[in-house]
Amino acid sequence: MSSARTIRDPVQDHLLTPQNAVMVVIDFQPEQISSVTSRDRRQLVRNIVATAKLARLFGLPIVLSTINVASGSNKPMIEAITQVFPGVESIDRTAINAWEDEDFVRAIKATGRNKLIMAALWTEVSLVYPALDALRGGFEVFPVIDAVGGTTLEAHEMGLERLIQAGAQPTTRLQLACELQRDWNREKTAAQVAQILSAF
Repeated sequence: MSSARTIRDPVQDHLLTPQNAVMVVIDFQPEQISSVTSRDRRQLVRNIVATAKLARLFGLPIVLSTINVASGSNKPMIEAITQVFPGVESIDRTAINAWEDEDFVRAIKATGRNKLIMAALWTEVSLVYPALDALRGGFEVFPVIDAVGGTTLEAHEMGLERLIQAGAQPTTRLQLACELQRDWNREKTAAQVAQILSAF
């Protein structure tokens, strides 16, 4: 069996690699999830958890953020996600646009990574606004489209269209898994990737 040669610098690769990307998860809180109507909410949670497990498996830096938890207006990020990232504290904000929160932007920049794999609720708000700002700031943005949802199907679709027109590169959890794995001869992660994919 032949194996793929390492012909690319994993940091400079134009595709996503474990060495050049960061995972950003925004506002996966009970209130936001309960108001999603653009897709089945149980499937949405399964999709974001699978995406989170991929990020953990490949050792990506993780930035988590919530809105209005400290004020008591909202509940924390769901445990299904925080259990995947023990010890990673969510950055709580009052700003609707996470990019307008200094701690959030500082955390992104501290990773030293330029490719942002993003999932946020809602698509049309908490994904679109920081993604547009990140793109304008020179970052590449990869929204995981089957791990996000909007208050309506139209809002979700229009949010994604706005991002695509601005230069975002949509991906899916399956596409992300294969892009990070790249070669099934990479045995350190292959079996776990297959296990995560089988749960889709």
